[in-house]
Amino acid sequence: MRHGRLALCSALGTAALTLSALALSPTATAVDPTTATLDFECGSFGSGAATLKATQNGTSATIELSTSAITAPVNVGAGAVNSTLTLTKNGTGTTTFTGNANPAIPAGSAISTGPLKGTVASGDRLSAKSLKVVVFGITVTCNATSAQKPGPFVF
Repeated sequence: MRHGRLALCSALGTAALTLSALALSPTATAVDPTTATLDFECGSFGSGAATLKATQNGTSATIELSTSAITAPVNVGAGAVNSTLTLTKNGTGTTTFTGNANPAIPAGSAISTGPLKGTVASGDRLSAKSLKVVVFGITVTCNATSAQKPGPFVF
């Protein structure tokens, strides 16, 4: 009888610890789609396709972006690109994702930037509208010239 109680108490304690860990763990939610494409026009710097990859963890989200619309004229070191991605939010407002995390970019290669960080709420629908990139003090502004495919990010 004593061993039965010990086993029962042990099992209940383990279950309580497991439930506590689940309750305290951060909520990771899904964004759909996780990857989207669109076209950017960047004035005299060029135009081209862009790929965006989104992730979400609770109300925090990140977007990584690469675009052939802008190519690096010289080697660009990691962390040297300051970027602001403006997205339409739920069809009426806007929100921004910002950051200066980028990999090293060899001369002649497409610009990659991110993760750009932003805040989202459940149900937010975001579509890329414009991108501002600052490299070595030079600002490049790009505007979306196509709809985001397959559609907006839904968080």
